[in-house]
Amino acid sequence: MSPLETIGADLGGTKMLVGVVDADQHVLYRGAEQTQGLTPDELLAALERELKAAQAARPEAAAAGLGVPATMEWKRGLAISAVNLPLVDVPIRELMAERIGIPVFVDNDANVATLAEHRFGAARGTTNVVMVTIGTGIGGGLVLEGKLYRGSIGAGAELGHMVIDENGPRCQGNCPNWGCVESLASGTALAREGRAAAERAPDSALGRALAEDREVTGKAVTDAALAGDEVARGVVADAGRHLGVAFANYANIFEPDVIVVGGGVMAVGELLLDPAREEMGRRALPPMNGTRVVAAQLGAEAGMIGAAALAMSELEDG
Repeated sequence: MSPLETIGADLGGTKMLVGVVDADQHVLYRGAEQTQGLTPDELLAALERELKAAQAARPEAAAAGLGVPATMEWKRGLAISAVNLPLVDVPIRELMAERIGIPVFVDNDANVATLAEHRFGAARGTTNVVMVTIGTGIGGGLVLEGKLYRGSIGAGAELGHMVIDENGPRCQGNCPNWGCVESLASGTALAREGRAAAERAPDSALGRALAEDREVTGKAVTDAALAGDEVARGVVADAGRHLGVAFANYANIFEPDVIVVGGGVMAVGELLLDPAREEMGRRALPPMNGTRVVAAQLGAEAGMIGAAALAMSELEDG
């Protein structure tokens, strides 16, 4: 008998990544499509298109798992509200199951990434895990006593919306708050602070990019930081210190074995994590101030692999 295959779809605020994964975590098919700027109908049509392409490539896929950057009502597969995608009260599990004709399971995108890292990646073998995913926004996931924690209806663990500065910048998208860690340490925040730094330092790499009418994005900031630009490294370090404030709170509240950090912004690696560890070490209570903070191991495919693993586990649990 061939290994069980399932489709995993990771819907990000900028793009979606779709793949087919088997029970040995081999990725047998990959597809991607942009999501930024799409209307709700366009987004659902793009998702349907990518899922059907995966089915065409791997007809034996038995189910699909979706990781969606939204607060979720887990039992109904309802996307209640997404900060960076146009999803409000969308019964996404039911809609996609009708369109592709196989079982569909849906969870928050950071939850499925956490599931992937706990089972196969940086948190393998641990019992209590905090995971933070940093991209366009910041997502969060929790494994407590070995089980994924979802809250009362499935909308819990929105760790990116912990307020770390009550007088901080307005958060993005549909979030009504100010000073969330997402507003201070996401890819979007890096872009905002990178533009401000470029204006202050016109001779820096970021300053030159701004003068040449090139867009100063979060990726531009991380690329410049990796290339050694000190202004960009300062922007990244500031974001890391903001993360460290949040990590101190997570460590104090959950006392996890490990805090795992993933998402696209983690391309910058230790330039972000070192300031975060230092800040957490100064602020968290002992012994939580020694909590391990590590980079995710599954990279950009963690959400997709985790979504496929979600579908596998739901089929296995019956």
